[in-house]
Amino acid sequence: MNLVLMFVLLALSESVPAEFTLPELQTETRSRFAALDEVRLLANGMLQLGHSLRDFVQNTKSQINDIFQKLNIFDKTFYQLSVLTSEIKEEEEELKKTTVILKANNEEIKTQSLEISSKVDDIINERNHLRKQVVGLEERLSGLSQSLLSPDQVAEISTLKEVIQVQERSIHDLLKTVNEQSEQLNNQKTKINGLENKMSSAWIQETAENSDRNLQTDSVSGYLPYYTSDGSFSSDLPKDCGEVSNRGHKSNGLYAIRPNQSQTFLVNCEFTEDGAFTVIQRRHDGSVDFDQSWEKYEDGFGDFSIGEFWLGLKKIYAIAHQGNSLLHIQIEDWRKEKHLVVYQYILEDAASNYTIHLKLQSGDLSTAVDEHIGLRFSTKDHNDGNLDPSCVQDYTGGWWFSLCGDINLNGKYIQSRPRKKGTHWKPGKKTNSLKASKISIHHLTKSQTP
Repeated sequence: MNLVLMFVLLALSESVPAEFTLPELQTETRSRFAALDEVRLLANGMLQLGHSLRDFVQNTKSQINDIFQKLNIFDKTFYQLSVLTSEIKEEEEELKKTTVILKANNEEIKTQSLEISSKVDDIINERNHLRKQVVGLEERLSGLSQSLLSPDQVAEISTLKEVIQVQERSIHDLLKTVNEQSEQLNNQKTKINGLENKMSSAWIQETAENSDRNLQTDSVSGYLPYYTSDGSFSSDLPKDCGEVSNRGHKSNGLYAIRPNQSQTFLVNCEFTEDGAFTVIQRRHDGSVDFDQSWEKYEDGFGDFSIGEFWLGLKKIYAIAHQGNSLLHIQIEDWRKEKHLVVYQYILEDAASNYTIHLKLQSGDLSTAVDEHIGLRFSTKDHNDGNLDPSCVQDYTGGWWFSLCGDINLNGKYIQSRPRKKGTHWKPGKKTNSLKASKISIHHLTKSQTP
């Protein structure tokens, strides 16, 4: 703006004549100074106008750029539409060709349909014609038969036909009656089988002395090898799993035994290359509560077939009292380390609280009971003769407790501490918490007798 004012003043100074006097010059100067303000106003206006024009030009440029972008987008869209249009035209041409072919096929199908309908009409007419000819032949044959046969023969043939029809109806009724009787016999047989099963189940329940309810499901299958041919139950039962093996049964499962003419009960037999085993205890998942009463430990509890169970002290004593057997103990800790310990043993009766005498024969774990005389069995409600009466309170379940905590395979099924409340085996100073255990009686042959 200052530059503009300088140009204006310079132009005014050059336009003043030299001959002007001072008063005139002063008058002219005043008039020129007044015009200078107007020039300033004009300059300001022009400056604002320039700014406005610049903004207008910039806005116009941006709008033109937007228009060009939209034109580019429009061009692309138009190009795509043209491509689609060309594709649609091509498809339309193909559709026209296909339509022409379909029309030709339709005409051909119509022609074939007319020909087929015409042939069907011809076949129907021919069939009717043949039917009339057959009827005529039948009439001729009947006439010939009447002319060749006498009335007596015709009557006899008619009588024979009636007799045959009556016999066919009789045979049909007889077959119907036989089928009904067969169904009745099958129903009676089913009822008889059901009654036999109920009777055998009732008998087993009486002789098993409060066996676990889970045992009832598998009891019949365990007794099946000992049914006689007339359907009655055999009294010649094996005394243990060793005798079961001697009789030719080699499949693991439940079998009925009668040790020393005691009461009959079921046991879980296992057969290996080493011989026959009666499983008396099994644990592997904690599904059965082993913190039971003295009565339960005497009678047994759990699932004898595939689950966790305790056979029962009465049954264990009946088997062990026969002699010539070893006690096998298999354990597995939570590190999946497995061990086997084999004992020579003697088990006393209920009067001594099933006192057990042990002597280690083989094994890869040592304990304080490698060789021990007189370990009494105790439970939470029956403690008699232990060195420390608090053992069954501190260590759950029923067991032959010795020095309180060396071994307990019937404790709570837990992995975390306190381990003395759970199943454990203490070889020396180290206590192993157990994941699984199995106690078996190995029935020895004469050649295996220790």
